[in-house]
Amino acid sequence: MIFIVLLIMVVLIILGMPVAFSLGIASMAYLILEGIDLGMVAQSMVRGVDSFTLLAVPFFLLVGELMNSGGITNRIIDIARVIVGHIKGGLAQVNILASVLFSGISGSATADTVALGSVLIPSMEREGYDKKFAAAITAASSIVGPIIPPSITLIIFGIVTQQPIGPLLIAGIIPGALLAISLMVYTYFIASKRGYPSYERATFKQARSAFSSGFLALMLPVIIVVGIVSGVFTPTESAAIAVLYGIIVTFFFYKNVNLKSFVGILRRTSFDTANILFTLAAATVFAWVVTRSKISETLGEFILSISANENVILAMLVIFLLIIGLFMLPSEGIIVFAPILTPIVMQVGVDPIHFGVLMVITLTIGGATPPVGILLYIVADIAKLKYTKLVKEMLPMYIPLIVTAFLIAFFPSLTLFIVDMFF
Repeated sequence: MIFIVLLIMVVLIILGMPVAFSLGIASMAYLILEGIDLGMVAQSMVRGVDSFTLLAVPFFLLVGELMNSGGITNRIIDIARVIVGHIKGGLAQVNILASVLFSGISGSATADTVALGSVLIPSMEREGYDKKFAAAITAASSIVGPIIPPSITLIIFGIVTQQPIGPLLIAGIIPGALLAISLMVYTYFIASKRGYPSYERATFKQARSAFSSGFLALMLPVIIVVGIVSGVFTPTESAAIAVLYGIIVTFFFYKNVNLKSFVGILRRTSFDTANILFTLAAATVFAWVVTRSKISETLGEFILSISANENVILAMLVIFLLIIGLFMLPSEGIIVFAPILTPIVMQVGVDPIHFGVLMVITLTIGGATPPVGILLYIVADIAKLKYTKLVKEMLPMYIPLIVTAFLIAFFPSLTLFIVDMFF
């Protein structure tokens, strides 16, 4: 029965059916074969989205759309240039740090790639960087987006595994920074080898101008993180406050958003929210099937029969998730596999918060990996570059990313250090 359910789900996903329908059809097949009343499908789906915590998803999506449309991209780039522009490979380093700063606003790798890639890829090409390198480093640095708070993907993990959202968001800070540092080190050596330029160190006047221009945008992630850590408000409340802050900043200070464009922002947010909520509703039914059919227990027994060592199991799961990331979007991979794998790692003493961050990292690396690799398609389109050339340039960049993923897997304190301080 377990094999039939999983086979139906995998085949439908491979055939290109949306994950929500694949999960729903596989779950209904189980219910029919078991003779269970199909009425529980509707009940489970409603229960799956009837959550106060889940309100954080549309709120963070909305604030990301607001700030993306609010003219902050150039302000973020200017701040990044002041901080790291003088390092070897200046504009490439700016690209990476700008992704870190931008991720604290949008929480989305796709938004990061589109906003920064459209500005930085042409700029890097004009300054003598290879087009394929400019596109590749843009895609690679965008991986940080779903890891540093606010992270929609981590929120989804928390919802489907019933883990606290606040600690999950905070736990992504150090791993996200480590990923960025690994890419900056790689860029330094590539820039030295290829002779890519850097900027003069910024003067105090230039630094003051850049930070004063982008200060309001940078305050958004600070408000979110400080509010959650201090306990002043919950993650959902922080998302609502962030929306209010984003409206005030974009309407009255940056003045790049008006009522007409705001309607478009609301429309895009509504479609994205509906897509996520429908998938989560279907995932609730699938989670019930997973629990009743004891898929986690069966798979857990198989994994533990190979090894009971925590690090060995984590290494196996990192490799497994990297492979899954080749074929599924991060949010889809989490919805399908988080309810199955989280109980298994908890059996061997792995903290679910640590595993959640690790799962998001490994699946997001897949977002910049063929054949699915939506980030690669985006930057290839922006750069007007052949996909094969882009993939070839990306290959060595996977080394620092994957090494960092294993480092985070084997040293949970890197993930849990800040969490243990405040929660």
